[in-house]
Amino acid sequence: MRGITSLGLAVLRLLAERPQHPYEMRQRMREEGLDRIIKVTHGALYHTVEALTKAEYVRGVETTKEGRRPERTVYAITDAGREVALDRLRGLLSTPAPEYPGYCAALAFMSLLPMEDAAGQLEQRCVLLEAELAASQTGYDALVKRGLPPVALVEMRYMQAHLRADLDLTRSLVDDIRAGRLRWQPVPGGTEQEVDR
Repeated sequence: MRGITSLGLAVLRLLAERPQHPYEMRQRMREEGLDRIIKVTHGALYHTVEALTKAEYVRGVETTKEGRRPERTVYAITDAGREVALDRLRGLLSTPAPEYPGYCAALAFMSLLPMEDAAGQLEQRCVLLEAELAASQTGYDALVKRGLPPVALVEMRYMQAHLRADLDLTRSLVDDIRAGRLRWQPVPGGTEQEVDR
């Protein structure tokens, strides 16, 4: 297993606390709000645990069966798993990595739309960002109220900062288009080309 994914890192962190089975890990991720930053599906979680087991970063320590339910294997982190998790975490914390969000690409090609259409789409984005920011704050407040320590919530603060920055930029783009500071002219053939930025 070359690189540890975010989901793999989450699994290793949870297992560093105590041995667990995947169902319990998924519940803990929900309780801690990790499912807001990491896509956690049943299949992806089991695939990740399987890959971590194959790489010898985790190992099954016990298998239980209750009634008609399928067997559940409880996993624990290995020394190699702890080491790779710490190395990966150090790299993620210390080294900025380029991200290629779709919004950045859309902004690069925004001049294909008529200005009024682009402004309308950006206004719609503002509405959705405001709702997402409000939902994130509500989730954050609920986790604080449940007593989660601040260190367990720093990723939510990071996400909220990005949402605020996205919202601020998007609002300023709408303002610039509406005020005529950001303009582009139609190009023959029905497309438009930016002339001012």
